[in-house]
Parts: sequence; C-alpha cells; structure tokens
Amino acid sequence: MALSALLGKAAIMFITEKFRDIEMTFFTTSSAKKIFVPLAITGMLASLSGCEQAPEQAAAGGMPPAAVSTMAVVPRSVPFSLELPATLSGAKEVEIRAQVSGILEARNFSEGDKVTAGQSLFSLDAKPYAAEVARSGAALNAALARQKQAEREVKRLKPLRAKNSVSQRELDNAISNVEVSAADVKSAQAALDQAELRLEYTKVTSPVTGIVGRELVSEGTYVSGPELLLTQLTQIDPIRVRFGLSEREQLQMRQDASAGLLTLPESGHWQTKVKLFDGSLHPEIGEVNFSDIRINSQTGTSELQAIVPNSDFSLRPGQFVRIVLEGAVRENAVVVPQRAVLDNGTGKFVYVLTKNEQGMSVAMPAPITVGEWVKDDITPNGWVVRSGLKAGDQVIVDGVARIFFPGMPVRIVDDAPAANTAAANASK
Repeated sequence: MALSALLGKAAIMFITEKFRDIEMTFFTTSSAKKIFVPLAITGMLASLSGCEQAPEQAAAGGMPPAAVSTMAVVPRSVPFSLELPATLSGAKEVEIRAQVSGILEARNFSEGDKVTAGQSLFSLDAKPYAAEVARSGAALNAALARQKQAEREVKRLKPLRAKNSVSQRELDNAISNVEVSAADVKSAQAALDQAELRLEYTKVTSPVTGIVGRELVSEGTYVSGPELLLTQLTQIDPIRVRFGLSEREQLQMRQDASAGLLTLPESGHWQTKVKLFDGSLHPEIGEVNFSDIRINSQTGTSELQAIVPNSDFSLRPGQFVRIVLEGAVRENAVVVPQRAVLDNGTGKFVYVLTKNEQGMSVAMPAPITVGEWVKDDITPNGWVVRSGLKAGDQVIVDGVARIFFPGMPVRIVDDAPAANTAAANASK
C-alpha cells in the first residue's frame, strides 16, 4: 500500500510538471487552460489506475468453472426401430367382369363410393336366363317322372319273373331303364343348377369390400361376357404398404444380431406404423408379412410388404408415407441425450467429466460413433453411441455451451443427477 501511494504521488507530480510545460508552450488564454488541463490530467490518471488494476485481476484466478450437469453411462436395453419411405396400394385390386353375356340394364352403385362384399354392382337382362331356368326345371320334372315309371315297371316284373311268367331279359331291361332314368334325373338337375347359376350371374356383385372405380360400360350396352371389363374395385381395408430396405442396413442388423447386440422380431414380423406427411401416425398397427429375398440391382434394396388395418378408409392407394418398423430391441446400448452430442466438423463427440493433474474437475471431449435415435421413458430424445464411451463415464448433458475449450474447469450443479438417477434405476 505504501509503495502504491508513493507511485501515485510521483505520477501526479510528473503529470503536473508536464502540463505546466504544455501550458507555457501552447496556450496563451485562460479559457483554454481551464478546459484542456483538467481533462488531460483526468485521462492520464485513469490510464494509470487501469494499469494498476490489471495485475490485480490477473492475480484473481481467471474464468470461473462452468456449471454443468452430467449423467453416468449405464448400458441398457432400448427399443430399436426403423423409419423408411413407403407407398400404399390396395390389399386387392379386383377387375369386375360379367360372367354371362347380355344387355346391361342398370348400374347399382355410385362411382368412387364404398361397396360391401356381395353388393350388386350391375344388373344384366335376366329374362332369357329365367326362361332357361324354367325349361331346365321342366326337363327335370320329366326325368323324375320317367324314373318313377321305370321303378314301377321293375316292381311289377319281379313277381312275374319269380313265376317264370316273363323272361330274365325283360326284367334286366326294366332295371337298366331305372338306372338310365336316374342318370337322366341327375343330368336334368345339373342343367337346372347351371341355368339358375347363369341367372344369378346376371347380377354382378362385389367380391370384397372396398372402393369402386368409375363405370367403363354404360347401361344399354351389350356385354359379351368376361372379356369385357365393367369397372375396377380396390380393397383398402386392410391396405398394403410396400417399401425397400437397403442391403447395407440388413447386413448391419444381421451382424448386430449375430453379436448379441440386437434382438430382431421373430420370423421378420415387424410391427408397423404408418406416418403421414404431416408427421401424425395412423391409429392402427399392422405387421410385415412379406420380405423378398432378392436384392434389386438398381436400388440396392429388397422389397418388404406390410398389411395395415384401415377401417376408417383414411389411407388411400398411391399415397406416399413413411413406415415405422418396431419390435426389435437393442441390447446393452449406451444412450445419451441428443443435446449432449456435438459436431466439430470432423466427427461427433461428447464432453466427459474427468480430473486433471491438479485434481480439478474438467471437461474433456470424447469422440464417438453414433447409431440410431431412440425414444423411451428414460430418454425421450436419445442417441445410441456405438463406440467411444464405456460404463461409468460421466457425460455432460447440460451446460455444454459454457465449455469454451477442452480441459476447461467445470462444476456440477445441484440438480444435475436427475438423468443420472433415471439411468441407474433402468439398469436394476
């Protein structure tokens, strides 16, 4: 303090002497002296005071430790899912054709409407087929009458043959007539069944429940038979979802499964959710029911197919969506919050809490290799770390913006262990 006071007095004397010289040299009026001299003296004193304070601030210790929160790395099982682009198509694409020929009398649906299985779509002129049914019915009745007559003849000849009143040949012929008449009855019955079926075919019905397209043939047109397409019908409940899975992803999943790092759904039956263009999810869940073994040489993917219920008909064929595959489990996974992962341009890293040579808590960067994003009750927005961290590492999850350089001193805030505790409980 004595040295500082002495230096201060010396400085004041030096400044006063210098300004006396300036005053004698440059100023001749009292007004100039009153303005300039006090301002100059004040500025030089402030500069000198700042020079004295700088060493004091440097001696105070520099930047304080950054306040951060951490979580302990605890490997655990987490859900594994895939999200892929997909297209929708009808579960069944049906061509509606008449099975008999005739004049088209009526269309019994509105184009683009929902129709149910068994509902009548078109009606053909049924009069010729009704007449055929009546003719076939009459032929059947005649055959039945002949059969009964033949049976009565056999019944009459058998006692006479026992008395040798008729020959065996006559009896045999009568028995044969019974058998022939029985065959005639069956033939007439088949003809009647066919006639009735053809009459039924004059009503063209829907084989499935779905959405009917526009009519391709108008009323009054002669329909020649099955070769003429009347309309098309698409079954959209359930609806079919088709998508591709790359060879690289399939290979990675197989390798992880072989290493015990991934448990895949049994027989490849992934649970599926449809994500719409606005990010919302279709309320009903489907299942993968087909996986093509072949790899498309042009796209490097193999085709998969899922069937998804669509009871409200909100999903339509041709729609582009995203399919979310669920049902697999990532085993012994290291998961950190997405906010803890940084990118320095050469790769991703996290800050890990550690001790330096002086025993101070510092933040050191740890390069990592990341996998897929995960969401569960513990980490709503997490990132799987495939390499770079081990169990027990203290990863800094909050306060990374306050870390300005590797090795910067840090301190853990009081409310830090929330994520740490949740992760520890998950491992029990």
